[in-house]
Amino acid sequence: MSASPSDLLEVAKAAAAAGAAVLATRSADALDVSNKGDAGDWVTAFDVAAENAVREVIGRARPQDTVTGEENGTLSRDNPSGYRWSIDPLDGTTNFIRNIVYYGTSVAVADPDGAWLAGVVNAPALGRVYYASRGGGAWLEERGQRIQLTGPVPGRAGQILATGFSYDPGVRAEQAAALGGFMEGFADVRRLGSAALDLCLVADGTHDAFGERGLNEHDFSAGALIAEEAGCWVRRPRLTSPLDGGPSDEERLAAWTCAGTLELSGKFPL
Repeated sequence: MSASPSDLLEVAKAAAAAGAAVLATRSADALDVSNKGDAGDWVTAFDVAAENAVREVIGRARPQDTVTGEENGTLSRDNPSGYRWSIDPLDGTTNFIRNIVYYGTSVAVADPDGAWLAGVVNAPALGRVYYASRGGGAWLEERGQRIQLTGPVPGRAGQILATGFSYDPGVRAEQAAALGGFMEGFADVRRLGSAALDLCLVADGTHDAFGERGLNEHDFSAGALIAEEAGCWVRRPRLTSPLDGGPSDEERLAAWTCAGTLELSGKFPL
């Protein structure tokens, strides 16, 4: 069941909208918060409900596609098409719990060769939908307007670096110790708590660069394509596929996801 990137983008937009609609009903009384292991790595009833909503849309439109997601794992098909969807129903769960506006639903799809074809990050509290299809550019829909994204302005003064930190105290200490070196040439740093939105904010030119260790595929799959289609330099980590059990913690924590202008590509370790 082949499809063009533009056709897949329409499915991705509908699926992300379904997830974001669940998040938009946020109620402190209904969070039902639990911990997934690391201190600070939370899951709520909204994570699960949003992922179910996303999967329902994809299943109706693309019943033979494989789906991998943060909360419900891998859904395999008897006669798989070869296309695979990567879902993060709520990127920025801690922000969501604390009612900090930087969170959203991230949906992306790759072809049988593993090339990402379409991606959407729908941030309901911001009223923004970021999206891209391969070869079709990157776009932002906000307050009824549709704007093409072209990345940050090269060489501007006051450049901002966005990053994130691990839940693991030892890794976080390493990241904090290295931050001063990464900050050279930047005026300031931001830590917003959603890698998907950090990548989108590079795409729209808000951040000049983003770099973070330890992300999972579902954290960056949509945002990295959006930044790439905005003309940014992007580095995705080469992680073990979720279809093969996903990366070990050691593999994931050693890998960087980065985006920015080409002139900033040398700022991050290989």
